[in-house]
Amino acid sequence: MSFPLDFRAQAMVLAAGRGERMRPLTDHTPKPLLPVQGKPLMQYSMEQLARAGVQRLVINTGWLGQQVADAWPAAPALAQLGSAQLQIAYSREDLDFGGGIETSGGISRALPLLDDAFWLVSGDVFIPGFPFDEALRQRFAHSDDLAHLWLVPNASHHPKGDFVLTAEGRAQNPAADDPRPRLTYCSVALLKKTLFSAPYCDIPAGNPQGTRMPLVQQLRAAMQAGRCSASRYDGRWVDVGTAERLQALNP
Repeated sequence: MSFPLDFRAQAMVLAAGRGERMRPLTDHTPKPLLPVQGKPLMQYSMEQLARAGVQRLVINTGWLGQQVADAWPAAPALAQLGSAQLQIAYSREDLDFGGGIETSGGISRALPLLDDAFWLVSGDVFIPGFPFDEALRQRFAHSDDLAHLWLVPNASHHPKGDFVLTAEGRAQNPAADDPRPRLTYCSVALLKKTLFSAPYCDIPAGNPQGTRMPLVQQLRAAMQAGRCSASRYDGRWVDVGTAERLQALNP
């Protein structure tokens, strides 16, 4: 895989998943490209990032990845997103490994393209009002934290949630018998590249072998080290994981 020289992206959008639960819709269209109110689902977050001042973006591709790569031009061209523009680089897991390599695997693969602190957002969540504020990224970059997560109230399809948000603004991974209420990780985060190196991750930078690994392992390691902060988000958020949820967004 060849990367643009000196390309350091302030954000990464995940677009490599197969979307099994949304078949047959995803048999011929990648889930992040499914239309929501007239435009691709992932484009909403891309436009928000661009309007917030993000200039360079990485997108990883897996299932039907060529369709994603065809949707917006790669750097050095500028992609027009609403009233804003940004440069896009692609990490083509579909071409390099035959398919997606999960979240941490994909981030590790794209690591040479990323800034030291970067936004991460899943291409299959609809979160149209989220504040991708550059000032937040800069504050995070100068903090001791390795990750900052946004947590949302639990949806009916995920009633038990994921993590505990403490009064001090820390994210914790509770034991199964921990009675404290949990919230759901909404697939938006600020992360540091150091989270994907030892001792938190044993995948070599650039992930040359295409090792598959979910992000939750690194997040739990950051929580264990006391280096994962979090905020609650109460704005509109939909995990577009089923055809029914997609249909609800397209009345």
